[in-house]
Amino acid sequence: MKTLIVYTYPNHKSLNYAFLQEVIKGCRENPAIEEIQILDLYEEQFDPRLIFHEHKRRRDMYRDPKMEKYRQQLSWADQLVFVYPIWWGRPPAMLLGYIDQLFAANFAYRDTKGLFPVGLLKGKSVVCVSTMKGPTNYPFLWLNNAHKILMKRALFKFVGMKKVKFFEFGNMESKRGKQQQKLNKVYRYFSKVAY
Repeated sequence: MKTLIVYTYPNHKSLNYAFLQEVIKGCRENPAIEEIQILDLYEEQFDPRLIFHEHKRRRDMYRDPKMEKYRQQLSWADQLVFVYPIWWGRPPAMLLGYIDQLFAANFAYRDTKGLFPVGLLKGKSVVCVSTMKGPTNYPFLWLNNAHKILMKRALFKFVGMKKVKFFEFGNMESKRGKQQQKLNKVYRYFSKVAY
């Protein structure tokens, strides 16, 4: 299995970075994972802005030469891992900008004459590791599970990825947030998961 880890947090001295390190450590110890690539969107200085004009049309995003490296990474991976905080009930704008540009028509999906498109990223699995300041059940109780619906149904299922797992960790700024237990949980999962 080939794993692409997409990290979206601007600070390398943070709990999110500690989660990234546990994902990497677990993947490196897992005999089912033969290769990993790490994409740090902030370190990469990824530009999340969508820019369209008469010379750059949205329908041609799947051919944008600036995105070729990232398209190759997505094509290469059997498993995608996203590590990010939940801000205002959703992933950071940096990650959403990556998704907007990479999960483009004729690369991630193809429109059909029917109601739904054909997902072109079938067979890949996805794991989202996310942190938040508020309680773990906050997105479910107050936001009608908007984060998971956005990621799983509106994005991953749309492009053909059906195997999706979430680690949503709340209370991460609390002294009683059980951060080490949660870090250990992520490490154990990635050290044993088989595609």
